[in-house]
Amino acid sequence: MTTLSTTPVTVNQSDCLEVQVPFYLFFTIGVASLVENLLVVVAVICNRNLHSPMYCFICSLAAFNTIASLAKTWENLMLVLVDVELLEKEGQSELQMDDVMDSLLLMSFVGSFLSFLTIAVDRYITIFHALRYYNIMTMRRAAAILGTIWTTCGVLAIPMIWYFDTHVIKIFFVVLFLVSLVLIGFFYIYMFMLARLHARKIAALGGSGTHRRRQLWGSSMRGAMTLTILFGVFVICWAPFFVHLIVMTVCPMNPYCECYRSLFQLHLLLLMSHALIDPAIYAFRSAELRHTFRKLLLCFDWRRSC
Repeated sequence: MTTLSTTPVTVNQSDCLEVQVPFYLFFTIGVASLVENLLVVVAVICNRNLHSPMYCFICSLAAFNTIASLAKTWENLMLVLVDVELLEKEGQSELQMDDVMDSLLLMSFVGSFLSFLTIAVDRYITIFHALRYYNIMTMRRAAAILGTIWTTCGVLAIPMIWYFDTHVIKIFFVVLFLVSLVLIGFFYIYMFMLARLHARKIAALGGSGTHRRRQLWGSSMRGAMTLTILFGVFVICWAPFFVHLIVMTVCPMNPYCECYRSLFQLHLLLLMSHALIDPAIYAFRSAELRHTFRKLLLCFDWRRSC
């Protein structure tokens, strides 16, 4: 992670120079993603049509993205203040604040992973237990799940702040990332394999209700596809950062590893872009969210919306 006190140090000679990303690019992406994700949260709160477990889970995911955007934007501002000598580069309070920002970023990763897993289970119930969905996934249960997710992330944030620089924390998050890939990957494969069998059963049933069942099926599958896209973007944007953590832990003195470490700021830029891309996917895939965004941005019928 970037810190106020250190920059990537070349232990062995390497011909790879560190790639520098302009501050204004970090800042622009951070502010834009912060606004976008806050807009998603406000949209879900204001539109009663979005008061369902699925959109509550999406709202939680957007809230974790908001935390990540806020943390990185604030950290970048601190780096600028250090450059103009308004903050001390190795001051105790500044270093502690920097660790807090980095810990919030990793907390948002844990929260995003748990949110993705919860949304995947929610989509599974929607597709394969459609008639019993509102009995299984009630708003009270959704609130309990979200409370558990946020409590877990809040508890994990404390040791992350205390032991942030230790290899144990880095290894923990690398293992968590790999486990999340395997777990959610197998879950999606299993879900889509069952979906294919389920679609054949619907086609074989025939009758007057077949068209309606196909419509409900198609809507549920579009939701599942949206989540697949979101998870794919999540993996693409976060993977280089976790490879960086592996490189830092496994081969800190190898010049070839140093070449990969020299791209660290690009990895951070990609990581921050994840929070910027997610709301665009929501808007592209959900007509109800697009409609709510339009009303919020144009201040149209604001009181009736909220």
